[in-house]
Amino acid sequence: MLPWGLEEGLPGRLNLKKTLVVVAAQEDGPGLGRIRMRQISDASAESLMPFVRASAEPGSLIHTDGWLGYLPLARNGYLHEVTFLKGKTKTPSELLPRVHRVISLLKRWLLGTHQGAVSHKHLDYYLDEFTFRFNRRRSRSRGKLFFRLAQQAVAVDPVPYDRIVHPTPKAKPQSVGAT
Repeated sequence: MLPWGLEEGLPGRLNLKKTLVVVAAQEDGPGLGRIRMRQISDASAESLMPFVRASAEPGSLIHTDGWLGYLPLARNGYLHEVTFLKGKTKTPSELLPRVHRVISLLKRWLLGTHQGAVSHKHLDYYLDEFTFRFNRRRSRSRGKLFFRLAQQAVAVDPVPYDRIVHPTPKAKPQSVGAT
């Protein structure tokens, strides 16, 4: 069983054993620009909107399928183009080709390179690595890839193994009142 995507026999995006991964793929003419990915607990608007806010500026055109979790996009300042998949003669990969291509490449990488041995608790780290590599695939200075990675590692505080294996829930930001 793959650790992402839809489960057979369950309606819509309901999953019991698999992990949901939300994917954003920037349109770059007919091709792909940069990507973003994140593991989410469910496909509700409460789970999807923080990902959208972190991935795209308000005013951006967001192209999605007809899932109701995307309804708040318009009232949050995004232009929203919907492509309904049900009842179409074209496949979802033809209607939304960029995200489907990214998902296909991710699955191939996880199943090929990692032999499918990716646990749910570490999936976010694999998604980050895939995104990092994908977004730098056309870099003019590919030799700087390791240099930039080392630079990033020095700029970020180290994460102890115990915190990686047993992450603590993120605290909600406190609102500070003006006086």
